[in-house]
Amino acid sequence: MQQPAFVKRRAASWERLETLLGQAGRRGLRRLAPEEVEELGRLYRWTTSDLAFAQGRAYDTPLLEYLNRLTARAHAYVYGATAQTGWERVARFYGQTFPQEFRRSFAFFAICAVLMTLCAAIAYTIVRARPDDVYALLPADLIPTTIKRSLHDSNFAVGALDAPGMAAEIISNNVRVAFMEFGGCVTLGLTTIYITIFNGIMLGGLAALFANHGFGSDFWITVSPHGFIELTAFNVAGAAALLVTAAIVFPGRLRRRDAILANAKRAVVLMGGAASMLLVAGTIEGFISPRRLPAADRLTVGLVTLVAMILYFSLTPRHPERSEQSERSRRTTPQP
Repeated sequence: MQQPAFVKRRAASWERLETLLGQAGRRGLRRLAPEEVEELGRLYRWTTSDLAFAQGRAYDTPLLEYLNRLTARAHAYVYGATAQTGWERVARFYGQTFPQEFRRSFAFFAICAVLMTLCAAIAYTIVRARPDDVYALLPADLIPTTIKRSLHDSNFAVGALDAPGMAAEIISNNVRVAFMEFGGCVTLGLTTIYITIFNGIMLGGLAALFANHGFGSDFWITVSPHGFIELTAFNVAGAAALLVTAAIVFPGRLRRRDAILANAKRAVVLMGGAASMLLVAGTIEGFISPRRLPAADRLTVGLVTLVAMILYFSLTPRHPERSEQSERSRRTTPQP
Protein backbone atom coordinates (compact mmCIF):
# COMPACT_ATOMS: atom_id res chain seq x y z
CA MET A 1 0.00 0.00 0.00
CA GLN A 2 1.32 3.41 -0.94
CA GLN A 3 1.80 5.95 1.83
CA PRO A 4 -0.93 8.41 0.68
CA ALA A 5 -3.53 5.65 0.63
CA PHE A 6 -2.37 4.39 4.02
CA VAL A 7 -2.60 7.85 5.59
CA LYS A 8 -6.02 8.48 4.05
CA ARG A 9 -7.36 5.20 5.43
CA ARG A 10 -5.93 5.55 8.96
CA ALA A 11 -5.86 9.35 9.59
CA ALA A 12 -9.35 9.46 11.15
CA SER A 13 -8.32 6.88 13.75
CA TRP A 14 -5.21 8.87 14.68
CA GLU A 15 -7.19 12.09 14.96
CA ARG A 16 -9.70 10.41 17.24
CA LEU A 17 -6.88 9.09 19.43
CA GLU A 18 -5.42 12.60 19.66
CA THR A 19 -8.82 13.94 20.70
CA LEU A 20 -9.16 11.39 23.50
CA LEU A 21 -5.61 12.05 24.67
CA GLY A 22 -6.34 15.77 24.77
CA GLN A 23 -9.46 15.19 26.86
CA ALA A 24 -7.56 12.91 29.23
CA GLY A 25 -4.78 15.46 29.56
CA ARG A 26 -7.17 18.29 30.43
CA ARG A 27 -9.63 16.44 32.63
CA GLY A 28 -7.96 13.19 33.65
CA LEU A 29 -8.94 9.62 32.84
CA ARG A 30 -11.56 9.63 35.59
CA ARG A 31 -13.63 12.12 33.60
CA LEU A 32 -13.70 9.96 30.46
CA ALA A 33 -16.72 7.74 29.92
CA PRO A 34 -16.12 3.97 30.20
CA GLU A 35 -16.61 3.52 26.48
CA GLU A 36 -14.10 6.30 25.79
CA VAL A 37 -11.51 4.62 27.99
CA GLU A 38 -12.09 1.36 26.12
CA GLU A 39 -11.84 3.21 22.81
CA LEU A 40 -8.57 4.82 23.91
CA GLY A 41 -7.01 1.42 24.54
CA ARG A 42 -8.29 0.04 21.26
CA LEU A 43 -7.02 3.00 19.23
CA TYR A 44 -3.65 2.75 20.95
CA ARG A 45 -3.28 -0.89 19.85
CA TRP A 46 -4.32 -0.02 16.30
CA THR A 47 -1.84 2.85 16.15
CA THR A 48 1.04 0.68 17.35
CA SER A 49 0.16 -1.71 14.53
CA ASP A 50 0.08 1.21 12.10
CA LEU A 51 3.53 2.28 13.31
CA ALA A 52 4.94 -1.21 12.78
CA PHE A 53 3.37 -1.35 9.31
CA ALA A 54 4.75 2.07 8.40
CA GLN A 55 8.23 1.11 9.60
CA GLY A 56 8.13 -2.10 7.60
CA ARG A 57 7.21 -0.17 4.44
CA ALA A 58 9.90 2.50 5.15
CA TYR A 59 7.45 5.38 4.92
CA ASP A 60 8.61 8.99 5.28
CA THR A 61 10.40 10.03 8.47
CA PRO A 62 7.84 12.74 9.44
CA LEU A 63 5.05 10.14 9.42
CA LEU A 64 7.09 7.70 11.50
CA GLU A 65 7.97 10.42 14.00
CA TYR A 66 4.32 11.46 14.28
CA LEU A 67 3.17 7.91 14.95
CA ASN A 68 6.01 7.43 17.44
CA ARG A 69 4.94 10.51 19.41
CA LEU A 70 1.29 9.51 19.28
CA THR A 71 1.90 5.98 20.54
CA ALA A 72 4.22 7.26 23.27
CA ARG A 73 1.54 9.67 24.52
CA ALA A 74 -1.10 6.96 24.46
CA HIS A 75 1.17 4.44 26.18
CA ALA A 76 1.54 6.79 29.16
CA TYR A 77 -2.23 6.72 29.67
CA VAL A 78 -2.91 3.09 28.77
CA TYR A 79 -0.15 1.58 30.92
CA GLY A 80 1.30 4.31 33.08
CA ALA A 81 -1.41 6.73 34.12
CA THR A 82 -3.97 6.32 36.84
CA ALA A 83 -7.31 8.01 37.18
CA GLN A 84 -6.10 10.41 39.86
CA THR A 85 -8.13 13.26 41.23
CA GLY A 86 -6.68 16.72 41.63
CA TRP A 87 -6.05 16.14 45.32
CA GLU A 88 -4.30 12.86 44.58
CA ARG A 89 -1.97 14.64 42.16
CA VAL A 90 -1.22 17.27 44.80
CA ALA A 91 -0.52 14.57 47.39
CA ARG A 92 1.74 12.73 44.96
CA PHE A 93 3.65 15.92 44.14
CA TYR A 94 4.39 16.79 47.76
CA GLY A 95 4.67 13.21 48.97
CA GLN A 96 6.93 11.87 46.22
CA THR A 97 7.74 14.04 43.21
CA PHE A 98 9.17 17.12 44.92
CA PRO A 99 11.28 15.45 47.63
CA GLN A 100 12.61 12.91 45.12
CA GLU A 101 13.64 15.67 42.74
CA PHE A 102 15.24 17.57 45.63
CA ARG A 103 17.43 14.56 46.41
CA ARG A 104 18.19 14.02 42.73
CA SER A 105 19.27 17.66 42.34
CA PHE A 106 20.99 17.90 45.71
CA ALA A 107 24.40 18.71 44.20
CA PHE A 108 23.04 21.92 42.67
CA PHE A 109 21.28 22.78 45.92
CA ALA A 110 24.50 22.19 47.86
CA ILE A 111 26.39 24.60 45.59
CA CYS A 112 23.92 27.39 46.37
CA ALA A 113 23.70 26.55 50.08
CA VAL A 114 27.48 26.45 50.57
CA LEU A 115 27.97 29.65 48.59
CA MET A 116 25.31 31.50 50.60
CA THR A 117 26.68 30.23 53.91
CA LEU A 118 30.25 31.13 52.99
CA CYS A 119 29.29 34.66 51.92
CA ALA A 120 27.25 35.12 55.11
CA ALA A 121 30.22 34.05 57.23
CA ILE A 122 32.59 36.39 55.38
CA ALA A 123 30.21 39.35 55.63
CA TYR A 124 29.61 38.66 59.32
CA THR A 125 33.34 38.56 60.04
CA ILE A 126 34.02 41.78 58.13
CA VAL A 127 31.19 43.80 59.67
CA ARG A 128 31.94 42.54 63.18
CA ALA A 129 35.51 43.78 62.81
CA ARG A 130 34.77 46.99 60.86
CA PRO A 131 31.07 48.01 61.14
CA ASP A 132 31.36 50.82 58.59
CA ASP A 133 32.28 48.33 55.89
CA VAL A 134 28.65 47.28 55.80
CA TYR A 135 28.03 50.28 53.50
CA ALA A 136 30.42 48.75 50.99
CA LEU A 137 28.59 45.43 51.13
CA LEU A 138 24.91 46.38 51.18
CA PRO A 139 22.67 49.10 49.70
CA ALA A 140 22.04 51.96 52.10
CA ASP A 141 18.27 51.38 52.16
CA LEU A 142 18.81 47.91 53.69
CA ILE A 143 21.00 49.18 56.51
CA PRO A 144 19.28 50.41 59.70
CA THR A 145 20.32 53.97 60.49
CA THR A 146 20.31 53.32 64.22
CA ILE A 147 19.94 50.09 66.15
CA LYS A 148 18.57 50.79 69.61
CA ARG A 149 16.24 47.83 69.83
CA SER A 150 16.39 44.16 68.93
CA LEU A 151 15.17 42.89 65.58
CA HIS A 152 12.12 41.44 67.27
CA ASP A 153 11.22 44.81 68.79
CA SER A 154 11.91 46.85 65.66
CA ASN A 155 11.27 45.14 62.31
CA PHE A 156 8.76 42.67 63.80
CA ALA A 157 6.88 45.09 66.02
CA VAL A 158 3.51 44.55 64.33
CA GLY A 159 0.11 43.80 65.76
CA ALA A 160 -2.05 40.75 65.15
CA LEU A 161 -4.35 42.70 62.83
CA ASP A 162 -1.42 43.50 60.54
CA ALA A 163 -0.29 39.87 60.28
CA PRO A 164 -2.31 38.89 57.16
CA GLY A 165 -1.10 41.89 55.18
CA MET A 166 2.46 41.39 56.36
CA ALA A 167 2.39 37.70 55.43
CA ALA A 168 0.98 38.43 51.97
CA GLU A 169 3.62 41.07 51.30
CA ILE A 170 6.44 38.82 52.48
CA ILE A 171 5.23 35.86 50.40
CA SER A 172 4.84 38.02 47.29
CA ASN A 173 8.31 39.52 47.64
CA ASN A 174 10.04 36.22 48.39
CA VAL A 175 8.38 34.38 45.52
CA ARG A 176 9.39 37.22 43.19
CA VAL A 177 13.02 36.93 44.35
CA ALA A 178 12.94 33.15 43.93
CA PHE A 179 11.72 33.43 40.34
CA MET A 180 14.33 36.10 39.63
CA GLU A 181 16.89 33.63 40.93
CA PHE A 182 15.48 30.90 38.70
CA GLY A 183 15.45 33.30 35.74
CA GLY A 184 19.20 33.50 36.12
CA CYS A 185 19.46 30.38 33.97
CA VAL A 186 19.02 32.74 31.01
CA THR A 187 22.36 34.32 31.96
CA LEU A 188 23.97 30.86 32.32
CA GLY A 189 23.57 31.04 36.08
CA LEU A 190 25.42 34.33 36.62
CA THR A 191 22.34 36.15 37.96
CA THR A 192 21.53 33.15 40.14
CA ILE A 193 25.01 33.18 41.65
CA TYR A 194 24.80 36.94 42.19
CA ILE A 195 21.46 36.70 44.05
CA THR A 196 22.76 33.80 46.13
CA ILE A 197 25.87 35.77 47.08
CA PHE A 198 23.80 38.87 47.86
CA ASN A 199 21.42 36.91 50.09
CA GLY A 200 24.36 35.53 52.01
CA ILE A 201 26.02 38.93 52.42
CA MET A 202 22.74 40.51 53.54
CA LEU A 203 22.16 37.79 56.12
CA GLY A 204 25.68 37.93 57.53
CA GLY A 205 25.99 41.71 57.39
CA LEU A 206 22.72 42.44 59.19
CA ALA A 207 23.42 39.74 61.78
CA ALA A 208 26.77 41.37 62.51
CA LEU A 209 25.21 44.83 62.82
CA PHE A 210 22.74 43.64 65.44
CA ALA A 211 25.50 41.67 67.18
CA ASN A 212 27.64 44.82 67.36
CA HIS A 213 24.82 46.49 69.29
CA GLY A 214 24.28 43.59 71.67
CA PHE A 215 21.30 42.00 69.91
CA GLY A 216 23.08 39.17 68.12
CA SER A 217 21.34 36.23 69.76
CA ASP A 218 17.92 37.89 69.36
CA PHE A 219 18.58 38.30 65.62
CA TRP A 220 19.08 34.59 65.05
CA ILE A 221 16.28 33.57 67.40
CA THR A 222 13.87 35.97 65.65
CA VAL A 223 14.59 34.73 62.14
CA SER A 224 14.80 31.05 63.07
CA PRO A 225 11.03 30.24 62.98
CA HIS A 226 10.81 31.11 59.28
CA GLY A 227 14.46 31.41 58.26
CA PHE A 228 15.36 27.76 57.81
CA ILE A 229 12.49 27.17 55.38
CA GLU A 230 12.91 30.49 53.60
CA LEU A 231 16.66 30.18 52.96
CA THR A 232 16.28 26.56 51.89
CA ALA A 233 13.59 27.58 49.40
CA PHE A 234 15.85 30.25 47.89
CA ASN A 235 18.59 27.68 47.43
CA VAL A 236 16.11 25.23 45.87
CA ALA A 237 15.22 27.97 43.34
CA GLY A 238 18.93 28.44 42.71
CA ALA A 239 19.32 24.70 42.17
CA ALA A 240 16.52 24.81 39.58
CA ALA A 241 18.37 27.55 37.69
CA LEU A 242 21.69 25.70 37.79
CA LEU A 243 19.93 22.54 36.61
CA VAL A 244 18.79 24.27 33.43
CA THR A 245 22.17 25.99 33.06
CA ALA A 246 23.90 22.60 33.22
CA ALA A 247 21.76 21.36 30.32
CA ILE A 248 22.70 24.41 28.28
CA VAL A 249 26.43 24.19 28.94
CA PHE A 250 26.87 20.40 29.28
CA PRO A 251 24.12 18.66 27.30
CA GLY A 252 26.08 15.39 27.27
CA ARG A 253 25.03 12.88 24.65
CA LEU A 254 21.63 14.48 24.20
CA ARG A 255 20.85 17.22 21.76
CA ARG A 256 21.04 20.53 23.61
CA ARG A 257 17.33 21.15 23.04
CA ASP A 258 16.40 17.76 24.46
CA ALA A 259 18.70 18.20 27.46
CA ILE A 260 17.21 21.62 28.21
CA LEU A 261 13.67 20.26 27.93
CA ALA A 262 14.42 17.34 30.26
CA ASN A 263 16.08 19.50 32.91
CA ALA A 264 13.45 22.23 32.57
CA LYS A 265 10.77 19.71 33.55
CA ARG A 266 12.77 18.85 36.64
CA ALA A 267 13.32 22.54 37.38
CA VAL A 268 9.56 23.19 37.26
CA VAL A 269 9.13 20.60 40.03
CA LEU A 270 11.78 22.34 42.15
CA MET A 271 10.22 25.76 41.60
CA GLY A 272 6.77 24.48 42.52
CA GLY A 273 8.19 23.12 45.75
CA ALA A 274 10.21 26.28 46.46
CA ALA A 275 7.15 28.51 45.99
CA SER A 276 5.19 26.30 48.39
CA MET A 277 7.98 26.51 50.97
CA LEU A 278 8.00 30.28 50.70
CA LEU A 279 4.25 30.29 51.27
CA VAL A 280 4.80 28.39 54.51
CA ALA A 281 7.76 30.56 55.53
CA GLY A 282 5.88 33.79 54.81
CA THR A 283 2.90 32.61 56.84
CA ILE A 284 5.15 31.83 59.80
CA GLU A 285 6.95 35.15 59.41
CA GLY A 286 3.68 37.05 59.36
CA PHE A 287 1.78 35.23 62.08
CA ILE A 288 4.34 33.59 64.41
CA SER A 289 7.67 35.44 64.23
CA PRO A 290 6.23 38.80 65.41
CA ARG A 291 4.43 37.30 68.41
CA ARG A 292 5.74 38.24 71.85
CA LEU A 293 6.90 34.72 72.58
CA PRO A 294 9.82 33.91 74.86
CA ALA A 295 13.13 33.45 73.08
CA ALA A 296 13.15 29.74 73.92
CA ASP A 297 9.75 29.26 72.29
CA ARG A 298 10.79 31.04 69.10
CA LEU A 299 13.97 29.02 68.92
CA THR A 300 12.00 25.83 69.47
CA VAL A 301 9.70 26.68 66.57
CA GLY A 302 12.73 27.23 64.36
CA LEU A 303 14.35 23.95 65.34
CA VAL A 304 11.07 22.08 64.82
CA THR A 305 10.79 23.49 61.27
CA LEU A 306 14.40 22.50 60.57
CA VAL A 307 13.96 18.93 61.80
CA ALA A 308 10.61 18.58 60.01
CA MET A 309 12.18 19.77 56.76
CA ILE A 310 15.10 17.35 57.07
CA LEU A 311 12.75 14.45 57.77
CA TYR A 312 10.50 15.45 54.88
CA PHE A 313 13.30 15.43 52.34
CA SER A 314 15.03 12.31 53.68
CA LEU A 315 12.22 9.94 54.65
CA THR A 316 9.85 10.17 51.67
CA PRO A 317 9.82 7.16 49.28
CA ARG A 318 13.06 6.73 47.44
CA HIS A 319 12.41 5.35 43.97
CA PRO A 320 8.76 4.38 43.49
CA GLU A 321 9.15 5.14 39.80
CA ARG A 322 11.25 1.99 39.43
CA SER A 323 8.40 -0.24 40.57
CA GLU A 324 6.08 1.59 38.21
CA GLN A 325 8.46 1.03 35.32
CA SER A 326 8.76 -2.64 36.24
CA GLU A 327 4.98 -2.95 36.26
CA ARG A 328 4.76 -1.28 32.85
CA SER A 329 7.40 -3.66 31.49
CA ARG A 330 5.53 -6.64 32.91
CA ARG A 331 2.31 -5.51 31.25
CA THR A 332 3.87 -4.86 27.87
CA THR A 333 6.04 -8.02 27.77
CA PRO A 334 4.36 -10.90 25.91
CA GLN A 335 3.47 -13.71 28.30
CA PRO A 336 4.26 -17.34 27.37
